[in-house]
Amino acid sequence: MSNFSSQLRASSALIKRLRQNRFPSTSPAAAAAARSFTTTECNRPTIVHKRSLDILHDPWFNKGTAFSMTERDRLDLRGLLPPNVMTSDQQIQRFMADLKRLEVHARDGPADPNALAKWRILNRLHDRNETMYYKVLIDNIEEYAPIVYTPTVGLVCQNYSGLFRRPRGMYFSAEDRGEMMSMVYNWPAEQVDMIVVTDGSRILGLGDLGVHGIGIAVGKLDLYVAAAGINPQRVLPVMIDVGTNNEKLLKDPLYLGLQEHRLDGDEYVEVIDEFMEAVYTRWPNVIVQFEDFQSKWALKLLQRYRNSYRMFNDDVQGTAGVAIAGLLGAVRAQGRPMIDFPKQKIVVAGAGSAGIGVLNTARKTMARMLGNNESAFESARSQFWVVDAKGLITEERENIDPDAQPFARKVNEANRQGLGEGASLVEVVRQVKPDVLLGLSAVGGLFSKEVLEALKESTSTRPAIFAMSNPTNNAECTPDEAFSIVGDNVIFASGSPFRDVDLGNGRVGHCNQGNNMYLFPGIGLGTLLSGSRIVSDGMLQAASECLAAYMTEEEVLNGVIYPSTSRIRDITKEVAAAVVKEAIIEDLAEGYRGVDSRELQRLSQEEIVEYVKNNMWNPDYPTLVYKED
Repeated sequence: MSNFSSQLRASSALIKRLRQNRFPSTSPAAAAAARSFTTTECNRPTIVHKRSLDILHDPWFNKGTAFSMTERDRLDLRGLLPPNVMTSDQQIQRFMADLKRLEVHARDGPADPNALAKWRILNRLHDRNETMYYKVLIDNIEEYAPIVYTPTVGLVCQNYSGLFRRPRGMYFSAEDRGEMMSMVYNWPAEQVDMIVVTDGSRILGLGDLGVHGIGIAVGKLDLYVAAAGINPQRVLPVMIDVGTNNEKLLKDPLYLGLQEHRLDGDEYVEVIDEFMEAVYTRWPNVIVQFEDFQSKWALKLLQRYRNSYRMFNDDVQGTAGVAIAGLLGAVRAQGRPMIDFPKQKIVVAGAGSAGIGVLNTARKTMARMLGNNESAFESARSQFWVVDAKGLITEERENIDPDAQPFARKVNEANRQGLGEGASLVEVVRQVKPDVLLGLSAVGGLFSKEVLEALKESTSTRPAIFAMSNPTNNAECTPDEAFSIVGDNVIFASGSPFRDVDLGNGRVGHCNQGNNMYLFPGIGLGTLLSGSRIVSDGMLQAASECLAAYMTEEEVLNGVIYPSTSRIRDITKEVAAAVVKEAIIEDLAEGYRGVDSRELQRLSQEEIVEYVKNNMWNPDYPTLVYKED
């Protein structure tokens, strides 16, 4: 990234020359390039078909006190607002003053009820003025991402029935079978670019929350808007309610969802099939991100749809991509080149959908570095030791999950390490002496003092701990535990945010947040702008490698392997550009809006970055023009 600024200046100069378009003999390539840089998410006037109080009650178009006097006259708003016209900055100052008054008394901790109070205040702003909401979020992303997303969104989902005030998104239930094709036309937006869908069966690490899981879809799409610049009028959170197996919810008279046990088998798949057919019939170009489906279905549904629809599963593929970026960063932090990744010994705690997703992606990454042949895949397999709730997985395991089968250790391999089927995590760590301990178990505190003491015997000069489970109280260990027990030189990353650790004498133990938000917005945006009909493994790999290379050498040697979330918009732009470029290389790109595949193929790397940037929505009030419907 060291020469990025100079590249961008050069690119900007090129764009300026192209846009001037002074000569009638401009070549077709230059003309196409000029058109491809047209800003599609700019401040052009917006046609509305409502006036007066209807405008003030519509969060998509409401500006509150920022309506100019000419707009107030044009939209019949004069007298309905205080006479002083305020700028958007003044509005935000007023809002932030209210929010800060609450924060003065806020306490620390993942279960802090004040975090939920902050969510309520932000949600009320979202309900009345979307543009201002996203401006607040973008300008304060490091502070408020943990409120609209993990860890607070987990608390929101647990209490959703009590927090529900107005609907946001769509609900498709088992009772709607046969009606979804018509139901989808109830959504008012003619164009939808991004859908996040969940069935509520495995929300973060909190289990089956049923219809309450809609909160995670809303939170994810907030980050698609804030980080990727997806237009908020073209996103759709979706809950597929097929029942719940949560006995507490089944008995709760205030529960908002179907109070019946979950559908299963063919009946369940038929509901998901009908939903997918319905949304792609109305919006053929939409991208669907599957979110927090239980392990039983996550991989099956991914394989069922990924070659037919523009979709991906963030828990399987996004988590894997972020983990791979971190693992590659950990290699760099050891002072070694990323090509040494296949030499890493990795103990993985957790064999659910996220764990298997990471294992498959890490194996493919290692194999590609080793030559991408059969022996390379076998060599890569031998680097992983997988432990689930029953202990070490070996070929002796009865009724082994087919998805975990490729990573089951051979009996003789395990025996050579003094291990057997079902060996405990602490035994595996003690005997294997891994370079990396990777947690995707959703079991808080799994990396106990005994496990961390065993990791001190690692053969690595700088072992890495990834406590990736969300929300915060499900993290396998805390950074304080890692640094105090394993030592100051450990590399630490977690899924949810923690504060850095003061190691004394001016030294800092960096807590890296390996959150999916570094990748999924860029994967979605890059897929959208490339026009690719699928999300390929190569596109996902390109996203992961882009994130891994984002950090400078000085940063990674200091133990910083993930960037600050304050840089999320720039990170997303770079990741999206990498995804677009890979789609072009794989001949998957079909173009977006007025830019076709041939025009995309002509763009240089710098021009692709600029193309992405110009298609990112910004939270600026548009001029509103009334027109009768």
